[in-house]
Amino acid sequence: MARVSDEELRDLAKELAARLCARGWMLATAESCTGGWVGHLLTALPGSSQWYERGFITYANAAKVEMLGVPEELLATHGAVSEETAMAMAAGALKHSHAQATLAISGIAGPGGGTPQKPVGLVCYGWALADGTVLSSTCRLDGDREEIRSRAVAAALRGLIELLG
Repeated sequence: MARVSDEELRDLAKELAARLCARGWMLATAESCTGGWVGHLLTALPGSSQWYERGFITYANAAKVEMLGVPEELLATHGAVSEETAMAMAAGALKHSHAQATLAISGIAGPGGGTPQKPVGLVCYGWALADGTVLSSTCRLDGDREEIRSRAVAAALRGLIELLG
């Protein structure tokens, strides 16, 4: 599988921006395995301060707990790469920001770090809206680290675009 092109990522960012602007909403992001790629992509768009409020890069579990309020017990029970943690990250980003919509990404981009239960390429997503909606999804992405990360960014953006309708 190939890396998602910069053009496709930009197009997804523009579509998300349009949907947020149409609602007058702000977005906050909570990223782990993508290390701020979503935030970088969104803030590359002119005028992003109108709809992008902040980003949390919570690579370590301690950061997830301290910055987003993810319960330590949840991490101990389900692990950092789980839908439960992704939903808690998204809900925490909503609580610790002034945004009305959030997205969260946690995964194993490789090349190491995978296990038989949680292989390299496993990525979990969470999305939360101010109306109380919290959704999650998990997928298994193939490819090298760059391919997995770019595809995770695209999937997170697509998920929020779909949720915003």
